[in-house]
Amino acid sequence: MKATLRVGPRGWGGHRTIMAAVRAAEPGTVILVQAGTYTENITLDRDVTLVAEKGPGTVRVVGGHGPALSAQGRGGTVRDLVIESPHGEPAVAIGAGTVVIEGCEITGGPVHVTGTAAPVLRDCQVHHTGEVGLYLGGDSTAVVERTVVADIRSAGVFADHGAAPVLRQAKVTRTGGHGLRFSGSSRATVEDCEISHTGAAAVAVDGAAVPVLRDCRIQDSAGVGVVVTGNAGAAAGTSPGQAAAAELGAGSEDGDGAGMSAGGSSGVTLHGCRVERTAKDGVHVTGQSVASLVDCRISDVRAAGVVVGGNARLRVEATAISDTADTGIAAGGTALAEVYRVTVTRTAANGVYVTESARLALNTTSIGDAKYTAVHADGGSRLAVRRCELRGTPEHGLRCGGSSLVLVEDTVIEDAGLAGVLVDGGDLSARRCRIGKVGTGISLETLHRPLFDECEVDGCTGIGLDVAKDTAAMVVDSRILNTGAAGVFVRERASLWLTDSTIADTRGTGLVVQERATPRVRGVSITRTAKNGLYVADRAAGRFDSCDVSATAFPAVYVGDAATPLLRGCLIHDTDEAVKLADGAEPTFLSCQVRDVKAGEIPESATGAAPGPGSAPGPGVPVVATPAGAPAPAHDGAPAGPATQEDRSESLAEVLAELEGLVGLDGVKQDVSTMVKVMQMVRQRTEAGLASPPLSRHLVFAGNSGTGKTTVARLYGRILAAVGLLSRGHLVEADRGALVGEYVGHTAPKTTAIFRRALGGVLFIDEAYALTPGGQSGNDYGREAIATLVKLMEDHRDNVVVIVAGYPEEMERFIDVNPGLASRFTRTLVFEDYDGPELVRIVEWQAGKHQYELPAETSAALLGCFESMVRDDRFGNGRTARQTFQRMTENHARRVVEMTAPSTEDLVTLLPADLPL
Repeated sequence: MKATLRVGPRGWGGHRTIMAAVRAAEPGTVILVQAGTYTENITLDRDVTLVAEKGPGTVRVVGGHGPALSAQGRGGTVRDLVIESPHGEPAVAIGAGTVVIEGCEITGGPVHVTGTAAPVLRDCQVHHTGEVGLYLGGDSTAVVERTVVADIRSAGVFADHGAAPVLRQAKVTRTGGHGLRFSGSSRATVEDCEISHTGAAAVAVDGAAVPVLRDCRIQDSAGVGVVVTGNAGAAAGTSPGQAAAAELGAGSEDGDGAGMSAGGSSGVTLHGCRVERTAKDGVHVTGQSVASLVDCRISDVRAAGVVVGGNARLRVEATAISDTADTGIAAGGTALAEVYRVTVTRTAANGVYVTESARLALNTTSIGDAKYTAVHADGGSRLAVRRCELRGTPEHGLRCGGSSLVLVEDTVIEDAGLAGVLVDGGDLSARRCRIGKVGTGISLETLHRPLFDECEVDGCTGIGLDVAKDTAAMVVDSRILNTGAAGVFVRERASLWLTDSTIADTRGTGLVVQERATPRVRGVSITRTAKNGLYVADRAAGRFDSCDVSATAFPAVYVGDAATPLLRGCLIHDTDEAVKLADGAEPTFLSCQVRDVKAGEIPESATGAAPGPGSAPGPGVPVVATPAGAPAPAHDGAPAGPATQEDRSESLAEVLAELEGLVGLDGVKQDVSTMVKVMQMVRQRTEAGLASPPLSRHLVFAGNSGTGKTTVARLYGRILAAVGLLSRGHLVEADRGALVGEYVGHTAPKTTAIFRRALGGVLFIDEAYALTPGGQSGNDYGREAIATLVKLMEDHRDNVVVIVAGYPEEMERFIDVNPGLASRFTRTLVFEDYDGPELVRIVEWQAGKHQYELPAETSAALLGCFESMVRDDRFGNGRTARQTFQRMTENHARRVVEMTAPSTEDLVTLLPADLPL
C-alpha cells in the first residue's frame, strides 16, 4: 500500500496547503487534494502523486509570483488539477526530472520545459496562456499526448534549442501565430496530430530544426500550411550535390539536364500528412533547408500547393496535390527538387512551374486539369520529366521557355488545347514520348537545337511538328501520324535533321519546306497525305536521302520557283503524280525511282519545268533530273543545302584566301591545305557512291598564347562548311568554366548544352588542359566533362568538329588523360611563335585597318623593339603586337594633340617616338 496524505482548505484530515503535504511526503506517497482553490506555488522535487480527490476541475491551483507548479525532481505525477498563472508567468515550469501531468487544465501562463527535463503531458488542456502554449527548450525530451492547445496569442507549441519532444494525438487550434514552431536545433516527432485555425503558418520550421511529422492534419491556416526555412533539415539532410546529385542526368545518354540533390529521406519530413484549406501555399520550403513530403495530401489551398525556393532541397513522393488556387508545384531560386509518384490535379495555374536557376526532376508523376500549361520550365531552370503523364490543359502540355534546359523521357502528353510540346527559347531533349489529342503536336522556336528521339505524335488538330523561322531541330526514329494539317512544317531559314521517321495520315502535306529552309531528311516514309508528300516552297533547299513517298492526294513532290532541293535514292510510288515543278525550279534527283504512278515519271535526264506553280495533280509533267554524280544547281543566297561544285569551289577559295592572308603560320596553312584536299576527295568518293576513307576532323591546336589558334579554328569551320562536311560551320568557344559544373551531376548537362550549340559547326575548347589540372584528384569534375565530350563526339561524329587548344606540353598531357581522346584527336597542328618581322606585319595590318601609316623608320624601330622583347610566359605573340599598336596610337595622340594645326599626315603617321618604352 502506498502512503496517502490529504490536503484540504481548512486542514481537515491533513494539510492545509499542497506544498506542506509535499514536504511531508515520502517518495511514492499519494497526496489527495480536496476540492477548492489553492493560492500557492508548488515545487515538486520528489516522486509523489498529486490527485484531485473529487475528479477533474475540482481543484484549482493559482500561482503567486512565479510558476504555479515547478518540477525539479526525478519524477512525480500531477493529475486532474487546474493550474493557473494570474500574472502571465509560466503556469508550469519543468527544468528536470520525468514528471507526468495527466488530465490537467493549464491556463493563464505557458508550460515551460527546459534543461534535461523529460516530462509527459497527457490528456491535458492548455489554453489562454499568452504568447505561447508549450515552450520546449534546452535539451528536454517532453512527451505530449492527447493534449489540446488552444486560444494562444502566438505559437501553440514552440520547440527550441536542442529539444526533442514527441507529440502524439495532440490538437493545436486557434492560435494567433504558428500552431507549431520548431527552431534552434530541435528534433521533434509529431504523430497523428491536428493543427488548425492558425493566424500564421500552421507549422513553421527554421534555424537548424529537424522535425518529423507523421499522419498529421494541417488545415484552416490563415497563412502557409507548412513553411520550412533557414537551415532547417540541412544538418540531417543530404548536402548539395550528393545523394541524388545526378537525378536530372540519370537515364539520359547525353546527360541532358542538371544534377541535383534534394531531401531524400532526411531533413524536415512530412509523412502521411494532410494539408487543407490554407490561405497561402500548402507547403513552402526556402532558405538552405532540406525537406521531404511522403504520402501526403495537399488540397483546397488558396495559393500554390508546394513551393520550393532559395537554395532549398525538397523531395516529394507518393503525394497528391489538388484544387490549388495557383500552381501545383513551383520551384525557383537555386532550389533542387525531386518528385516521385505524385499526382497534381485541378490547379488554377500551371501544374508544375520551374524558373530562375531551380532544378526539378519529375518521375512517374501524373499532372492533369491545369488551367495553364501542365509543366512549364522558364528562366535558367533545369527540368527532367520521366515516365510522367501530362493531361488536360487548355494551353500546352509541356513548355520550355527562357534559357531553360529540359529532358523528357517515356512520357505521355495528351489533351492539350495548344501544343503538346512548346519550345520557345529553351533547349529540350525528348526520348520515347507520346503526344496525342493536342492542337499542335510539337512547336519549336529557339536558338538551340531540340532533340526528339523515338517520339510519336498521333492525333492533333493542327501541325504535327512545327519548326519556326531560324530554328534548328533534330528528330530521329519518330512518327508523326493523324494530323489535322501538315505533318511537318519547316519554316523560313529553319534547319531540321529528320531521320528514320514516318509521316502518315495527314490532312495536309506530309513535309513542308519554306523559303531558305535547309532540312536534312534521311530514311523518312511519307504516306497517305491529303495534299503533297513533300512540298519545297520557292527558294527553299534541303537534302532528302533514301526517303519513301506514297499514297499522296497531290503530286508526291512539289518544287517551287528557285528551289534547289537534292533528292538522292528516294522512292515515289503508288500515287497519281510523282513530281510537279514550278517555273524556275532547280531540283536535283540522284538515283531516285518512281513506281506505280500515273504521271510525272523521273527520266534519265531532262530539261525544262512544268508550267505554273500549282500543286494539283496533272498528267505528263516533265521533271528536271540530273545524272548520278553530277553537281546540284543552287539558287543565290541559299544558306545551306547542296551547292554546285563551282559555288562550293568559289566559296572554298575565298575562305582559303583569307587563311593564306594571315601573317605567319606557314606550317598550319600547309596542314590545312592538305586536309582540304583529303576532304574534297572524300566528298567526291561519296557522291560517286564509293566508300569513304577514314577521316578524323577533330584537331589539337598546340601553341603559345596569341598565335592565332581561335582565328584558324573559325576559318576551319567555314572550310568544312564550304566542302559540305558541316551544315553551318559556325564556331562555339568554350573553356573549363563553360563545361565544368560546381557540384556532382552539374557537369554533364553543362557540357552537353555547349556541345549541342556547336552541332553543325566547330566546338573550340581553349586551354583544354585546364579540364584536368595537374595535381587534382580523380574526383575533379573536369574528368566528367571529358568523358561526356568523348561520348557526344561519337554520337554526333558526322555533325560537329571539336578543336582543343593550349600550350604544347600541356596538350600532350591532356590527350593522355582519356584513351577516348587519343583515338579521336589524331592530328595536331603546331602554332609556332611569331618572329620579329611577322609581329611587325601584324602591327602594319592593324595600322592599315585603322587608317594609320608606318614609315620605314618606324617599322625598323618596331622590329628592334620586338627582337629585344623577353619571350617568357607573359609574352603574348599576336596579342603583344596588338597591344603594342594600341600603345603606339595612345602615344601618337598625346604627341599630336599638342600641335597647333596638325596636318593629315601628322594625324595618320606613327613615328619611332610613338613606340612604347
